[in-house]
Amino acid sequence: MGNIRSLEKALQHLGANVEVSSDPQKISSADAIVLPGDGAFGAAMQQIKQRGMLEPLQKFHRLGKPILGICIGFQILFEESTEYGTHNGLNWLPGSIEKFPDEWKSERVTVPHMGWETVEPVTGSKLFAGLPQNPWFYFVHSYRRTYTDDCEDFAAAICDYAGDFVAAIEHDNLWGVQFHPEKSHATGLKLLQNFIDFIQK
Repeated sequence: MGNIRSLEKALQHLGANVEVSSDPQKISSADAIVLPGDGAFGAAMQQIKQRGMLEPLQKFHRLGKPILGICIGFQILFEESTEYGTHNGLNWLPGSIEKFPDEWKSERVTVPHMGWETVEPVTGSKLFAGLPQNPWFYFVHSYRRTYTDDCEDFAAAICDYAGDFVAAIEHDNLWGVQFHPEKSHATGLKLLQNFIDFIQK
């Protein structure tokens, strides 16, 4: 859904062998999977189920192969979302994806959260290796995983917009970013290169 072509071009530019596919057999034989997406959480999960991709993805995850989720692909890594009703995600990470508040500390908040924003990576993050201390990335989203104490095990970066939310995750074989690296110029390309380097290792 959404940003597939621009992400494909970015990965190819970095020398990755990329194939866009919803074929369960090709998914199973891949070295790594990137789950991109724009749009709604429920619609993304519906597409995965209708295309017969749910079990291949679950198996891929159980085998410990690298998976990178981007935007909606990041959000579906979690238990559920309250976007247009309650929808179950892949349930690989704990927590609910919920909408930004319309007001925050008596100030109006612009929703969707759209544009360039700095993130605060955690120490030792592989995704953010070689990047500035507080790099800028491009965001477009109305829902987020609020940062709470139970995020410490998987949060790789935090962003402050109407309170802290999880901007990126690293947990075992799971990687994910709420922002769009393929729209974030050199900074985003460096992050994608870090993911490719991890796969090659």
